Amino acid sequence: MKSIYVLTQSFPTEEKFGLTNQMRRAAVAIPSNISEGSGRQYPRDTIQFLVIARGSLYELETQCYLAFDVGFITNEQLQQIEKEIASCIQLTQGFIRYYRSLG
Repeated sequence: MKSIYVLTQSFPTEEKFGLTNQMRRAAVAIPSNISEGSGRQYPRDTIQFLVIARGSLYELETQCYLAFDVGFITNEQLQQIEKEIASCIQLTQGFIRYYRSLG
């Protein structure tokens, strides 16, 4: 999620190896797990990676709340990223339902 990289650029330098790094790692893990899962041969393997990606989305959401709580991002920024995360969760859940239907 490019928006996380842009958002975390303004974080304090002392957070470079803290919250900034954690948020960026979670943001990279999401599409990485989706792409790895889609390259799997069996639906259940794909589902496993999609579930991991969904978990990373929830992790990122929590980290965004923390960033807001400590004053690194504004309420407006939080609301925008919440919308993006919610959309990604919904899409990922749809993929999970689809692959479960393949059985």
